[in-house]
Amino acid sequence: MHDETPDLPLRSSGPGGDDAAGPPGTLTLVATPIGNLGDMPPRGLAVLAAADAVLCEDTRVTARLLARNGISRPLVAYHEHNESAMTPRVVAWLAAGKRVALASDAGMPLVSDPGYRLVAAAAGAGLRVTAVPGPSAALTALALSGLPPHPFLFLGFLPPKPGPRRARLAAIREAEAAGLVATLVLFEAPQRAAATLADLAKVLGPRPAALARELTKLFETVARGTLPELAARFAAEAPRGEVTIVVGPGAGAETAADDEVDARLGRALEAGATVKDAAAAVAAETGRPRREVYARALALAKDGGG
Repeated sequence: MHDETPDLPLRSSGPGGDDAAGPPGTLTLVATPIGNLGDMPPRGLAVLAAADAVLCEDTRVTARLLARNGISRPLVAYHEHNESAMTPRVVAWLAAGKRVALASDAGMPLVSDPGYRLVAAAAGAGLRVTAVPGPSAALTALALSGLPPHPFLFLGFLPPKPGPRRARLAAIREAEAAGLVATLVLFEAPQRAAATLADLAKVLGPRPAALARELTKLFETVARGTLPELAARFAAEAPRGEVTIVVGPGAGAETAADDEVDARLGRALEAGATVKDAAAAVAAETGRPRREVYARALALAKDGGG
């Protein structure tokens, strides 16, 4: 097993071939364990064993999974750095009648992992695309959080840098001010969990939330509390292992009162912020539409300058 891209021909498909990997020319998305290897779907193993090629983000990870189950198949690296180049090649394999499986390192393929382009291209070419559903960290954390399970909004990974991360959260808060009411689910690296929780608390307020780590593993933990409480807890000791954060829904259109908005704007302007920067910050903090807050900030600045 290796991570070099094999050339056709791969193992030839059987005649008529409606085996575990589907008819010739089938792309199958295969969910893999998020921690506990006993959660591997039996049908997923059958599909992997019958595939002409197995696409995977890290061939070393998938090689261990296959070896543990006595499976030996050609492994092909398929990740964010080669997805654009590999997609047409894989579609050509499918068009030639090969059975291809796509497996993520952990969980359901395409959930914060490459594969969307391939599914879209294969479906667009009229090829068969199916899936073996299974473990998902996002759904598992949502179910264990004790927060409203629907509707929910999956955010994947937020930007790693504070500025872009806060801007993304401010956009979500604006959507909530316009009426969005949903539980939020996101992934985060353990070393950034405390900073992300602090930004969530600053932008979204003291909402109920949960941080799930090491799901399905021996040291599985689900910490529940308000965003400020969780931010303080994990600032003192960073969580270990894979992290999923679940945040309860906001109040939708229920946002800060006018006098509170004006007070925040006044403090920001007195501290030397520009009208634009003050409006952007207060809109993110309160959930009020940015244009409306900007108009109020402009009026306050004119009054102050008069």
